[in-house]
Amino acid sequence: MIADPYGLRRVVRPKGALPQRAEVLDPKLPIGDDELAIDVEHLNVDSASFHQLKGAAGGDAAKIGALIAEIVRERGKMQNPVTGSGGMLIGRVAQIGDAHPAKGALKVGNRIATLVSLTLTPLTLDEIRAVHVGSERVDVRGRAILFATGLWAKMPDDLPEALALAVLDVCGAPALTARLAKPGLNVLVIGAGKSGSLCCAQARRQIGNGKVISLDLREDGPKRLVGAGLADIAIAADATKPLEVYEKVSAALGGKLADLVINCASVSGTEMASILSVRDGGEVLFFSMATSFTAAALGAEGVGKDARLTMGNGYVAGHADLSLELVRSTPPLREMFGARVSG
Repeated sequence: MIADPYGLRRVVRPKGALPQRAEVLDPKLPIGDDELAIDVEHLNVDSASFHQLKGAAGGDAAKIGALIAEIVRERGKMQNPVTGSGGMLIGRVAQIGDAHPAKGALKVGNRIATLVSLTLTPLTLDEIRAVHVGSERVDVRGRAILFATGLWAKMPDDLPEALALAVLDVCGAPALTARLAKPGLNVLVIGAGKSGSLCCAQARRQIGNGKVISLDLREDGPKRLVGAGLADIAIAADATKPLEVYEKVSAALGGKLADLVINCASVSGTEMASILSVRDGGEVLFFSMATSFTAAALGAEGVGKDARLTMGNGYVAGHADLSLELVRSTPPLREMFGARVSG
């Protein structure tokens, strides 16, 4: 069989598209020589997607599960048609193609997490076993296929499975924060969920006498991060209201604006709050899957803001190890994640 590292043979339509952009994938067996099959046990649906599904289902777990099953049945992958986003999965290695790069590094039965999006992962679901609304985790029985270019990580032995899955789902965010957060910078993190908490913790490690500001619609998340020593300032504000956020951030910094803004919000319409809150010459990292590039680019131009706008890449070299170690070495963060995934 001809090598197909990007999985083009799995694309049903439109032909020639890469799997992430495809409308429908073919998840059927057998696997190719350069593919790996996984018996899927859990899905971690990304925050923006789960938020949309939860709203559509009125918060009902069974209805959320039915919506997920319908999407996978129709598309051959988990890609929310509204948000365009997916998540990641955990399962056991079922079969390894002879030409797959993991041959020799993995064995059948090893438990792994995929570090590529469900939006490009061929997937079939035989059963939705449970939907954990509080943790955005779904227990399933199914089968997934990983291409030769698909990233994966062995599940760690020293962390609870659900906790490790939640961390790995957003491990690109703190890894990018590690690149951008410099000593003395004032850092605003919008969103106090999984990725926002990790970003606050990583920024707090690196910025020295700078300030970490945690902002969320509900005040409990930012206050918890401040109480744990992972942020310095807590702000409760609606990130879809740019002027409200701008005024509160400016007041918190004594009339200044943030040097670095990291947007981890799970809702759309938060681009301008991020842009107004950063100083000229600063940087905004959009890690949210709800981000509109058009709204960000044209919005910055419209208000005359000279700031670097960065779209977060979920893959950063070493991101899994960095994030897991961050949680291991930060007891309050580990406790927060443990409480979150127990829901």
